[in-house]
This record gives sequence, C-alpha cells and structure tokens, in this order.
Amino acid sequence: MIKNVLVALTFAMLLSTSCEVSNTAPKDQPKENSQEYLIHSTLYAQRAAEYKALCYQAYALAQKQIETVLVEGKTKRPAVILDLDETVLDNSPYTAWQIESGEPYEPETWAEWVEAAEAEAVPGAVEFLQWADSSEIEIFYISNRSADGLTATIENLQNLNIPQADSASVFLKTETSDKSARREKVKQTGVEIVLYIGDNLGDYSEIWDKPANPRDRLDSLIAYRDKIGVEFIVLPNSLYGTWEGAVYDYNRELNDEQRDSLRKAYLKPWKGVY
Repeated sequence: MIKNVLVALTFAMLLSTSCEVSNTAPKDQPKENSQEYLIHSTLYAQRAAEYKALCYQAYALAQKQIETVLVEGKTKRPAVILDLDETVLDNSPYTAWQIESGEPYEPETWAEWVEAAEAEAVPGAVEFLQWADSSEIEIFYISNRSADGLTATIENLQNLNIPQADSASVFLKTETSDKSARREKVKQTGVEIVLYIGDNLGDYSEIWDKPANPRDRLDSLIAYRDKIGVEFIVLPNSLYGTWEGAVYDYNRELNDEQRDSLRKAYLKPWKGVY
C-alpha cells in the first residue's frame, strides 16, 4: 500500500514539473532575420582581397584614361563625375548593421549613418582623386544621398582628405534619383566631362534607372559596351543597387517572402541533377 502511494506521489511530481517546463517554454518562435541574405555580399565587400583588387583596377584604369586625354591636350577644362556611395565611400558597415540587427534599410537609419560621417573610402578612391586634383582635373560628386545630409557628407569626405569636396562640387538628391539634370548642371559650368565613375549604370546614363526587368538592363548594355572602361568606369557593388530594384520590379510594397521568391525566380540553376 505504502509503495503504491509513493509511486503515485512521484508520478504527480514529475507531471507537475513537466507542466511547469511546458508553461515556461517560449510560445513564439524567434523572428526570422530578413537581412540574412546580405551576409555573403557584405563579407565579400569587407573581407575579399578580390573586391579590393577590382576597386584598385577600376581606379588605375580611370587614371590611364584621363592621362590619355591630358596627353592629347584637346580638352581645356577636363572634369570627372563620380558617384559617392560604394564608389568613393564604403557603406558596408551600415549593411552589416542591417544583418546584425535584423532591420531592413530605412531612410531614417540611413540618415543616422550619413550624419555619423564615419564611412571609410573605397580602395583606390583617395589616391585617384588626389592625383586628379594635382593634375588640375575638376572633380564633381553626384550622389542620391538626400540633400539633408550635405554637411555631414562633405565632412566625411574632408575627413578622408578627399579633394574638391565642397558645396560647389557635391550634388545630392533633392527631388529625383535621376541624375541627368545634375549632370547637365555640371556641364553648364563650362567643363568637359572626360570620365564618369560609379557603381551603378545609372551613374552614367538614366536609361538604366528603371528598365522593365533585369534582362532588359542586361540587353541595353550591349549597345554601350564600347563605352565601358573608356567613358564610364564601373566599381563593384553586390550590396544593393538598381540591379536589385529591377528584380523586385521597383515595388517597395513587397514583403520579405515575396522579395525572396523573386530573387530565387531570377536564378539560373543547373538542371543536371533533376
């Protein structure tokens, strides 16, 4: 009899403990980090020697192209137009913050990053720009950073000893991300643009800003392939850009699942194992 009572009490205690564990267990699964997909591209930008080699290569080619123009001596006021983000300024720490925090890009947090003025230079940018300045090349920076960040952006550039970084040479976005009007404004100063440098094809021409889809962007490049490396130098940027916007059909209302589905839909997989 006593033995049966002890067994019953032991069972009751185990059942009670089990219920307590069950009741204290988290009811909700941890929220999936929607920014995890950026890890590989961010590591490439921050840790790959190959990424830095591509940047050095781009700026070495840019210098050679300008040297050719100077030797010819036909241009009275040679000038170069550069983008800023991922062309002159490295913003990969902001992308790394997205991954760590699980927070997507938002204008508010991006503005905080800009105001911090902590971006380092893209490899090769400072050396090239200082050489261009010493060679009496006029330099203009056209960026789609908000004009609200002009003071902080100039501060960031000057902290890196980047020349000709002032309100007369830095053109940020006021109304539209289309840079054609700002490029025209630079031309109206009387300079002759001998080279464009950027990480996005829209830094050279607006025709790539919003074509229908990624395939159309690729097709439209064919007609301009002889200009690449001659009139326009491209920097590598796998973090973001119009190329990614085209994947989403420029639809900012898509949720994480829809964006992920579209990214996978544009992949070209090997079919050999199916």
